[in-house]
Amino acid sequence: MRKAGQAAAKVLRTLSEHLRPGISTGYLDDIAFKEISSLGMKPAFLGYRGFPASACISINSELVHGIPRSDRIINSGDIVSIDLGVLADGFYGDVASTYGVGEISRDATKLLDVARQSLELAIAQTVPGNRLGDVSWAVQDFAERSGYSIVRDYVGHGIGRKLHEEPPVANFGKPHTGPRLLPGTVICIEPMVNEGDWRVKQLSDGWTVVTQDGKLCAHFEHMVAVTKTGNEVLTRI
Repeated sequence: MRKAGQAAAKVLRTLSEHLRPGISTGYLDDIAFKEISSLGMKPAFLGYRGFPASACISINSELVHGIPRSDRIINSGDIVSIDLGVLADGFYGDVASTYGVGEISRDATKLLDVARQSLELAIAQTVPGNRLGDVSWAVQDFAERSGYSIVRDYVGHGIGRKLHEEPPVANFGKPHTGPRLLPGTVICIEPMVNEGDWRVKQLSDGWTVVTQDGKLCAHFEHMVAVTKTGNEVLTRI
C-alpha cells in the first residue's frame, strides 16, 4: 500500500507541474494515463463504474468527478481539483489536491488554505485509540469555524484491495463516536469544503458534481494508515 500511495502521489505531483492556463483537462488526463502506465501500474479510476478517464479533474464550482475533455480549457484564476488512483500489485492508492492556476483571488486562496488545513487536523486525529468521529469532527469544526460549509453527500472511505472499502469517512460528525481506530486500518480522508451552501448536485453527464449555488469548492485527500504509535500518510511525498 505504501508503493501504491507513493505512486499516486508522484503522478499527482507530475500533473501539478503541468498545470497552467490554456491547457485542457483532457491533456492532463493523457499525462496521468502515461505516467501511471510507465510505472507498470493501472489507473484505478479508468472504467471504474464506467468512469471514462484516469483522473477526475474539476474546476471552480465543480467539486468532484469532473470528466476530463479536450475542450475543457483551464484559465488563469481557476482552482482545479485533481483526484486520481492507481492499482499496484493488488492494492490501491488514492490522492487528491486542489490547485490555484495563475493569479487566484484572495477568497479562493483562503478556501484552499482552510480545506488543506482541515485535512491536516483530521490526520492528526487518526491515531490508535481515537474514534472515527474524532477525524470527521476535526474537518467540520475547523471548516465551519472558518466560515465554510461541509458537503454531506460525498465522503472518504477505507481502502486496500478495493478502491472503496469500509468504513465511510465523513467530513462531519461528533467527537468520541464511531468505530475505534486500530493499527493497520487505512482510510482516505478527503475534506470537501464549499465557499457557500453545502448542497451539491450531479450534472447530466452522470458524474460531475457541482455546488448548487455555483460558488467555489475545494477537495483534498490523503491516504492514512493507523500505526501502533500514530499514523503514516501513505500519499505524502
